[in-house]
Amino acid sequence: LWTVSTSLKTLQQIAVWPPEWIPRPVMWSNYIEVFHVAPIALYLRNTMVIVIADVLGAVITCSFVAYGFSRTNFPGRDALFMLLLSTLMMPYVVRLVPLYVIYNQIGWINTFLPLVVPPLLGRNPFFIFLLRQFLMGLPTEISDAARVDGATEFGIFRQVIMPLARPAIAVVALFQFIGSWNDYFGPLIYLNDKARYTISLGIANMQSSYGFSNFAWIMAATCMSVLPIIVLFFFAQRTFIEGIALTGLKG
Repeated sequence: LWTVSTSLKTLQQIAVWPPEWIPRPVMWSNYIEVFHVAPIALYLRNTMVIVIADVLGAVITCSFVAYGFSRTNFPGRDALFMLLLSTLMMPYVVRLVPLYVIYNQIGWINTFLPLVVPPLLGRNPFFIFLLRQFLMGLPTEISDAARVDGATEFGIFRQVIMPLARPAIAVVALFQFIGSWNDYFGPLIYLNDKARYTISLGIANMQSSYGFSNFAWIMAATCMSVLPIIVLFFFAQRTFIEGIALTGLKG
């Protein structure tokens, strides 16, 4: 509420003490002016490119790996799954320097590749665990019936399991969307060119440039950055809650 109120105030109203919650007059022009003082549209476009790639990568690859751990039998499956879960205990900062060195050597610094390629490789063990738990709750007779009808393993995964796993997939997609949209540390490390900044990094850059001249511009940009997440959750909340409730029925 304070963010929305501040985004609609003049600089003089922002400095008033005690604070006034309802701006008089309401400065809707702040939302227009912020596009002139900073390339907000470019920041939003860059963020959307990364988010779409990350969500598609996380949903496709993590569900594929989760299917292998839950619906197929192969030697060492459980041991390999425990090894996968053990990577959750490794902090991101421990891997930061080696990853930066590798990305720098292959020329990925100042590109979107360090931010979009890892999700395309199923790198999130939490998502794999979440999807695996959901898939293990589905009856095995469904897959057996599809095999009797001549379906291949990939066909069962794509045509039978994936539609049934829609609630869990929605949870993964929403978590990945929020994580990628709000990601500040990754773009800060790997992106140097301002033309490639994401919305989180762009707002931080605005704070250093306009924080003392017009704080309302920063709050207006912040409101616009939060709006897509609110809208997405509003439309996906039923599927999201259903996926959370059903995940983990069978260990």
